[in-house]
Amino acid sequence: MSTVTLAKALNLGLRRAMEEDPKVLVMGEDVGRLGGVFRITDGLQKDFGEDRVIDTPLAESGIVGTAVGLALRGYRPVVEIQFDGFVYPAYDQIVCQVAKMHSRSRGRLRLPIVIRIPFGGGIGAVEHHSESPEAQFAHTPGLKVVACSNPVDGYWMLQQAIAHDDPVVFLEPKRQYHSGKAELDAAVGPGPLFASRVARAGGDVTLLCYGPTVKTCLAAADAAATEGRSLEVIDLRTLSPLDMDPVLDSVRRTGRAVVVHEAHMNLGMGSEIAARITEKCFYSLEAPVLRVGGFDTPYPSARIEHEWLPDVDRVLDAVDRVLGF
Repeated sequence: MSTVTLAKALNLGLRRAMEEDPKVLVMGEDVGRLGGVFRITDGLQKDFGEDRVIDTPLAESGIVGTAVGLALRGYRPVVEIQFDGFVYPAYDQIVCQVAKMHSRSRGRLRLPIVIRIPFGGGIGAVEHHSESPEAQFAHTPGLKVVACSNPVDGYWMLQQAIAHDDPVVFLEPKRQYHSGKAELDAAVGPGPLFASRVARAGGDVTLLCYGPTVKTCLAAADAAATEGRSLEVIDLRTLSPLDMDPVLDSVRRTGRAVVVHEAHMNLGMGSEIAARITEKCFYSLEAPVLRVGGFDTPYPSARIEHEWLPDVDRVLDAVDRVLGF
């Protein structure tokens, strides 16, 4: 039993995966000697060597392309994209090669690649360092997309993603890396990788969230409780495939749902989730499914990012509106 941050939990998860399988490699910009800009890979090159923890050139397309070749030769590469906004040079490789190789080969070839992406805002960064590109990858058949929100999930989900035979885009909420700690018992096994979970039980409104907005929604539920309102918070954890069973069970009880994410509202994950809830729970809904997200503008400068990001007040405003119908 230990008390760790999300950053440390991810580091421990990588370490354990590398200890258990010599075919696991870590690749990325500054992941070796520096230990990554967020120190997720700290100490791994020292312990596993430069052949398994590889400092790459500043070329995301080349990093992912090399990972494709390694995966075809039997390795399990874990690629770190230094910041979310840096993933786009590799978008062609991810969408046209990583996602399609299994189908293109009629099932004969698999690419067990994990692409780690720190995502989301809230750290006062400059342009291209606070993006939320998850919907673009969840829209791509052939990719699995997951998002951890806490140290325990980070530790187990990363190991499960590495062991998975399909490519996984692994999203990490960067502002949670060092912001809090949780007790981690490595002797207690994980739940399934592609599954949602109820983070807080409630009866009035269902809040659906993932990654960085889980903490926001839990804080909103705490605030609502002081006014006698009971909010159920569901951490989706997996964006492709979506595990809708806990979501639908909850909405059938509450009759109301609010989806919260940092990404732009237009064609974001909230749109898909709202559509599925409407299709499956139409006769249980007491109000339209509402969405809370970033505005449909490029991510703003650090001085005003707090105005752009969904916060507790915006979540509670949506709760008030959905209860008002």
